[in-house]
Amino acid sequence: MTYRTRAPLPTVTLDDVRGAQKMLSGVARSTAMEGSRHLSRLVGSPVHLKCENLQRTGSFKLRGAYVRIAGLLPEERAAGVVAASAGNHAQGVALASSLLGVRSTVFMPVGAPLPKVAATRDYGAEVRLQGQVVDETLAAAEEYARETGAVFIHPFDHPDIIAGQGTVGLEILEQCPEVRTVLVGVGGGGLAAGIAVAVKALRADVRVVGVQAAGAAAYPPSLAAGHPVSIVNPATMADGIKVGRPGDVTFRLVEDLVDDIVTVSEDALSSALLLCLERAKMVVEPAGASPVAALLSEPEAFDGPVVALLSGGNVDPLLMQRILRHGMAAAGRYLSLRLRLTDRPGALATLLGVLSEVDANVLDVSHVRTDPRLGLTEAEVELHLETKGPAHCVEVGGALRDAGYTVIG
Repeated sequence: MTYRTRAPLPTVTLDDVRGAQKMLSGVARSTAMEGSRHLSRLVGSPVHLKCENLQRTGSFKLRGAYVRIAGLLPEERAAGVVAASAGNHAQGVALASSLLGVRSTVFMPVGAPLPKVAATRDYGAEVRLQGQVVDETLAAAEEYARETGAVFIHPFDHPDIIAGQGTVGLEILEQCPEVRTVLVGVGGGGLAAGIAVAVKALRADVRVVGVQAAGAAAYPPSLAAGHPVSIVNPATMADGIKVGRPGDVTFRLVEDLVDDIVTVSEDALSSALLLCLERAKMVVEPAGASPVAALLSEPEAFDGPVVALLSGGNVDPLLMQRILRHGMAAAGRYLSLRLRLTDRPGALATLLGVLSEVDANVLDVSHVRTDPRLGLTEAEVELHLETKGPAHCVEVGGALRDAGYTVIG
């Protein structure tokens, strides 16, 4: 009887990451690291934000894409490259290809945000919209590679991609040598794997923690099973880490080198994005804000100094609008309530006067007189208010009760 043995997976070393760093000199920026006083007070030790949202193309993806394409043989470059992405990887491949004089074709989902599609085209790629979800788009790109001979550039599961992303880890150690914990968002795992390779080789005492959206967390079941496991219908606003299955190469590196994987809720993601905008003055996409969401969710869980990686800032303005509303609601900045009052002239004006005295901003008001549930002299009012936070919500409720109103919903 003969047995087939699985070919060993390629690995990534510190020398690979250092080689990638030399290759990226003059191409990728060494992005800034900014301290956050608000998060530092919350955690009880220094917290620094590594700002890859300020990288060229708006995310870390340029690093890995450039290293991968630069390493192609001349005949492979002549055949061109192809990629599939909803945004960040698309832009990274497009710019890297243009810088290296390689023809690129990028498949994007039909519903991809228009700003990301336009940016990918502006960086020089031919964009093809195909598939309703990324998995369908990925299949289309792989079919194109088979038909044309173009080299498929995987978004995360390739040693060159991982080595390129690992250069972020080298910069973190250079900029914050006293770091104790590094928090990084995780989708397929290329960024976390690369950072862990670099950081653990130089500072084994530093804790590397991956952060996944709870609705798209493929790593916890995969780590429990000991191999990559697919999850069905991953769902999260953080499209940059919305990946249904870890990569084979990235999984082994994450399993060996990343200390922990934590998950965060959609409320935490939107609150983190709002905090980055208000306190750090940083435009960050939901995936990029996931490390901050982890700090907000469990500030006592991480030893400092902490470096939280803001991995990208490419967010569609319409999505940003919805997320900000969601984040303000999660932070107690909106209050919706329903109450009844006597239907007489001036009653609504009196109610609004009470709200004005406690500085609650009325966003919307609905005044109903004809509902069969109401008494002959009753009216029902539904209010949507903008407040200053949870304490202010309590103050508003107290003012209404003191004025004789009963809130019924």
